[in-house]
Amino acid sequence: MLRSKGFIFTNKEHTQKGIMSTILGILAGVTLGIAVYQSYVNGGAPSDKYGAAALLAIIFMLAGLMLGIWSTTEKEKFRLFTVLGIFVNILAFAMLSLILFAGAYVD
Repeated sequence: MLRSKGFIFTNKEHTQKGIMSTILGILAGVTLGIAVYQSYVNGGAPSDKYGAAALLAIIFMLAGLMLGIWSTTEKEKFRLFTVLGIFVNILAFAMLSLILFAGAYVD
């Protein structure tokens, strides 16, 4: 016999820290992307503005990663934005590491 699909109601919600972690990770990635693009447009000329943008992205990444890890401790909450926030912040950190590695070893 076919079983009808019912609705499952829950009072779970997404963590605010996880959502903020995701937003900060996206901001860090966008900041680094804009800094790399502006450096490319200027012919690769170094500027203090691009270093300040990378420092701001590092602050975003660290704050987002801490919020993402902190939000894993909350019980009875959805984990989508928590995991997504941690992933995006680690991805932005890998992007910054690649930029710094390439800048150190490319002539």
